[in-house]
Amino acid sequence: MKLYIKNMVCSRCSMVVKAELEKNGLQILSLQLGEVEIEGELSKEKLQQLDVNFKALGFELINNKKSQTIEKIKTEIISLVHHSDEHIHTNLSEYLSTQIGQDYQHLSNLFSEVEGTTIEKYFIAQRIEKAKELLIYGELTLSQIADELGYSSVAYLSNQFKKITGLTPSFFKNLKANKRKNIDSL
Repeated sequence: MKLYIKNMVCSRCSMVVKAELEKNGLQILSLQLGEVEIEGELSKEKLQQLDVNFKALGFELINNKKSQTIEKIKTEIISLVHHSDEHIHTNLSEYLSTQIGQDYQHLSNLFSEVEGTTIEKYFIAQRIEKAKELLIYGELTLSQIADELGYSSVAYLSNQFKKITGLTPSFFKNLKANKRKNIDSL
């Protein structure tokens, strides 16, 4: 049985979900961000109890196809931006279509309908959060950050950063109280 789990966005999330499933005596066949396959089927009552347990941990079981697809889109974008060792130099529409196995226009329309924003805006928000993280660490130059996040130039990153945050990257870096957001709250 496949379970789709909302807000499962990092390796620590995977560890927490795995521990919860094992605590409930469930055999895990495969586990990846946002999706777990377990052995056998679960009763409606067991699913409801598992959902209650997950909600207490900040996760949620997803039942309907639309929500599952939206969560897959978010998970793929988060993986691409925050967990990939590759520089982000890819066509987002082709990437998502390939990873999810559906037409991008359909994915885009569904995402906009359900989330009230576009896939592109969500992708930009994730990239800006990653830029904030890299700025705070202070290990890379702005030019290296722009390259790593797939921006064509420092100016393009700076303009987008200022449009989203209201601050220049340099000003943000010098702030004492950095204003980063949790990935799952974007």
